[in-house]
Amino acid sequence: MSFALPKVMGVVNVTPDSFSDGGRFLGAPAAIAHALKLVEQGADILDIGGESTRPGAEPVDAAEELARVLPVIEAVRARWDGPISVDTLKPAVARAAVAAGAGVWNDVSALAGRPDSLETAAQLGCEVVLMHMQGEPRTMQADPTYGDVVAEVAAFLAHRAEQAMLAGVARGNISLDPGVGFGKTAEHNLALLRDLDRIVALGFPVVLGVSRKRLIQAVDASAADPADRLGGSLALALWGAARGCAVVRAHDVRETVQALKLWAAVAGG
Repeated sequence: MSFALPKVMGVVNVTPDSFSDGGRFLGAPAAIAHALKLVEQGADILDIGGESTRPGAEPVDAAEELARVLPVIEAVRARWDGPISVDTLKPAVARAAVAAGAGVWNDVSALAGRPDSLETAAQLGCEVVLMHMQGEPRTMQADPTYGDVVAEVAAFLAHRAEQAMLAGVARGNISLDPGVGFGKTAEHNLALLRDLDRIVALGFPVVLGVSRKRLIQAVDASAADPADRLGGSLALALWGAARGCAVVRAHDVRETVQALKLWAAVAGG
């Protein structure tokens, strides 16, 4: 039996308020150094974002977001030829980021956040990650409600993928993200993770973002500090790998790469 090792997407938050490392890499020099360090640690993809989408986060205007991410994308592209993803809701930011060297648009709204998002993605011809989120970051954790969270998330993602293809996005450029922690309670998140196979079965690569998520604290109350969630992050990354996820998003790249290598060595015989 053969086992496909998921790619590791390293997180580069160029923001003052991200939930796990807000402010640590806000300046371009610090963010660039961090990004290149993640590459050295084994990141296959870098996901660079200039607007926090944590629960309760306030929006950032496009000019500020561009000022944060473009210098980082340009500097990393000059030093590394691997895939760069821009984590943004805004088509204008995606356009500028792709022009600067990004090749992936990671959109927490699944290209539904702006009227011209689908059209822009098709015109850019870049890869896209379509994520499920109930509501929007400022209010998404107020009272998330579902009848059947797995069925509803799967149906939403299938619909958004279909809309993207109808707009002209190539099927091979589409990945899906179930959006763990985005408009979902701990119980919703656990149900999604338990039935990840149903998301994978939609036939698109699945990106799993579980690194340092509050879900870990919900299961282990001692992990109130995001820095204390490494064990939970690795456990969830391995769970996703075993269920066929194509990419795992990670803050702790070195440890995630090592955990996946060991899992694959054992699982693959």
